Amino acid sequence: MANSATSSSSTSSKLQHFPIAFFAMIMGTTGLTLAWQKAAEVLQLPVIVSQVLLVLVACLFLAVSLGYVIKILRFPEMSLKEFHHPIKISFFPAFSISVLLLSVATLQVSTDLSLYLWGVGCIMHLGFTLHVITQWIHHPKFQIQHSTPAWFIPVVGNIIVPITGTEHGFYEISWFFFSIGIVYWIILKTLIFNRVLFHDPLPEKLLPTLFILIAPPAVGFISYTKLNGGEIDAFARILFYSAMFLLLLLFTQLERFRRIPFFLSWWAYSFPLAASSIAIQIMYHKTGYAFLEILSWISLTVASLVIAFLLFKTFKAVRSGGVFKPD
Repeated sequence: MANSATSSSSTSSKLQHFPIAFFAMIMGTTGLTLAWQKAAEVLQLPVIVSQVLLVLVACLFLAVSLGYVIKILRFPEMSLKEFHHPIKISFFPAFSISVLLLSVATLQVSTDLSLYLWGVGCIMHLGFTLHVITQWIHHPKFQIQHSTPAWFIPVVGNIIVPITGTEHGFYEISWFFFSIGIVYWIILKTLIFNRVLFHDPLPEKLLPTLFILIAPPAVGFISYTKLNGGEIDAFARILFYSAMFLLLLLFTQLERFRRIPFFLSWWAYSFPLAASSIAIQIMYHKTGYAFLEILSWISLTVASLVIAFLLFKTFKAVRSGGVFKPD
């Protein structure tokens, strides 16, 4: 009887502190699925890998979504606390981004399913973007230390929209979302660099979020080539090479990142690495440069190993309860 009560209390505590940041895991694993889908096309790798990953992603998405819905129903005050948190609020759009990424991943499986997910993702993400930016503008609670690269999450989602939107023929809607993402990416990048350069450094727990800096130009390159009919013009090259520079900059600081204990914020490594791999493969496919072929293999391998390691560490932390603790 006592054991049953203890188990119930433990489950309740886990649900109470079930973090919204879990959806960053869905972003990362779906990004890897898309990287392997592209690799089957560009590098002639087996398509079965991306198919297995897609099944895994779907299961993870359903499990995490169900977990957070139960949290909302049982502990609404805890969910509202996260929703009004100056940093955690940026992770709520990770849910709509996950839906948008799944719309890309399922395009080869079902056009109708992809279109449905795209439509739902667009509506939800626009709502999240409007809400988050409204919070930034009107709430006095935000201070300079609250600005982190996680603030890019609501912006990156807008840039993802054209990847599937163009496939379904929604070019003007795709340009609408792309414009939001690109303009506010530049604004937010300025704010984040101001914080990093002239104020207190990021806390160790949030240092992995620096990798999020890579995502907007990498995803922007992928989306822009879709909007531009597959052509690699000057603007596409600016987006691609700015992403490559940020990737190089952060890889020169691996020793700093290696010393950080495991937090869910480690998932900030995943989606940018996967997006970079896709961008590199597209650039190789369009230009045929031999160096980019080598880089395509390296980037896919690195993204796969990093995300596999993150899954291992996360499942281990879930079993021990280490991720279900109040901050």
